[in-house]
This record gives sequence, C-alpha cells and structure tokens, in this order.
Amino acid sequence: MKRFTDYLETQSFGLCSALAQKWGFSTRSVRLSFVYASFFTFGSPVVLYFAGAFWMNVRRAMRQQRSTVWDL
Repeated sequence: MKRFTDYLETQSFGLCSALAQKWGFSTRSVRLSFVYASFFTFGSPVVLYFAGAFWMNVRRAMRQQRSTVWDL
C-alpha cells in the first residue's frame, strides 16, 4: 500500500507533500485532512487542490526556465 501511495504522489501533483513539508506536518495527516474536508464539504476542496497544483507547477516551470535573475 505504501508503494501505491508513493507512486500516486510522485505521478500526481505532489501538493500534499509540499504543503506538509512547508508547514511541518506529516504528509499522511495533510492527506487525511484533505479527504475529510472533501467529505464534509461535498468535494469543494478538490477545486482548491487543483488550483494549488496548477500554481505549484507554474512556479516549478518558472524556476526551470530561468536559473538566475540576470538571465533574459
């Protein structure tokens, strides 16, 4: 089961891992809170998840494009 969740996290956006690392929580607790929030609010956190994943991928792409501030 651990291998399956690792595969999903690496192949998907990795937003839960990034948030857990930034906030200092375990990845499992962030995932569980996302799932519980989705059940209680009828799936509305899914929209926030996709928005966060989009923003994270945009930031990653911008970092890969320019290595320094002085590159034009």
